[in-house]
Amino acid sequence: MTDDETAIAPDEPEAPPPPPTERLEEPAEGVPPVLTTERELMEAADAIAGGYGPVAIDAERASGYRYGQRAYLVQLRREDSGTWLVDPIALPDLSPLNEAIGGAEWILHAATQDLACLAEVGLRPQQLFDTELAARLLGLPRVGLAAVVEHYLGLALAKEHSAVDWSTRPLPEPWLRYAALDVEVLVEVRNLMGVDLAQQSKHEWAREEFAALTTWTPAVKTDPWRRTSGVHKLRQPRPLALVRELWETRDQIARERDVSPGRIIPDQALVDIATAVPTTPADLPSGHRAIQRHQRAWLAAVARASELPEDQLPVPAPRNDGPPPPKVWADRDPLAAARLAATRAELTAFATDHTIPVENVCSPDPLRRVVWTPPESYTADAFAQALRSHGVREWQTRIVSPMLERAFETHPED
Repeated sequence: MTDDETAIAPDEPEAPPPPPTERLEEPAEGVPPVLTTERELMEAADAIAGGYGPVAIDAERASGYRYGQRAYLVQLRREDSGTWLVDPIALPDLSPLNEAIGGAEWILHAATQDLACLAEVGLRPQQLFDTELAARLLGLPRVGLAAVVEHYLGLALAKEHSAVDWSTRPLPEPWLRYAALDVEVLVEVRNLMGVDLAQQSKHEWAREEFAALTTWTPAVKTDPWRRTSGVHKLRQPRPLALVRELWETRDQIARERDVSPGRIIPDQALVDIATAVPTTPADLPSGHRAIQRHQRAWLAAVARASELPEDQLPVPAPRNDGPPPPKVWADRDPLAAARLAATRAELTAFATDHTIPVENVCSPDPLRRVVWTPPESYTADAFAQALRSHGVREWQTRIVSPMLERAFETHPED
């Protein structure tokens, strides 16, 4: 009998199709009202304090509509407490909720998206569980909230309102239903993920990652105007000064109007103005209505930048303080290139064996820095210390430092 004949018996029935995914459409207790008064806030705090277990938390922002990343709705859910929707614009101090939660675990999805705006209203976790990060550690093929909920519960979570303008008042009921559903099943998902993390011996990895998130703050951006799309085409100091002044003018207008800067004028229009160096309204580039709407502001910005003395002009973007791009290592330092390739190969094999994205085992930047500028001693302990100095977690150093030691032993100095 051939392999083809034994692969599938002639009379073997086909596998039944998977059952259709059930759609999660309504919160278990219905759509709760939005809290807007101090009295309602205190009632919510008392209820949450009287609940038990972790607290599922989410926040909705108005990214792309409003200036900044403030929260325009906060959702909380706890067992024996129910779901609460809070308006942080009407109630900008939610510290009573923070006190009610106390040391209980927060459950969030993609925590770094919400932690900063929640801290602005007085909500700061003492411990947390991030379902998106857990999904990455577990090697799930998709890590969005809807995909994670479907994977664990077989439920389809609607996401059609994820990009709406949450600064709208009053908030439409379909949006509120969507917001309530975002925290409806997080506790159940978290518990199932916790079991998987333990079964895959990744619970300690997750514990370290989650602990680090409790003190996480957004990185401060240096010279944010340099991130203007298209600015790389302008290499001389004076045109760069024009973009900087135009960017700062747009930012001021956006802040005063509480509008996303991109809605005032797109990046490309700023670059077009800087390239044209207009001195009169007639000189302004055409094709962008926003240019005409604030033409006096743009012309004033161009005039200010044009009058700056040479010593106040921006220099080209400073070089990264890290090592050069890996593509040039083979020419500049072949030994370092060989060591990096050996470490990467072992790291990739480990990530594959443990079903985890390789970047979650060790980010590329600290790895390159340590290989390019290694410690004096090529031991696992020395490499671990070097990795720690670049923010690598303890669990990661235990995995990566022996790989570095082996790579340096395999490729010694001449």
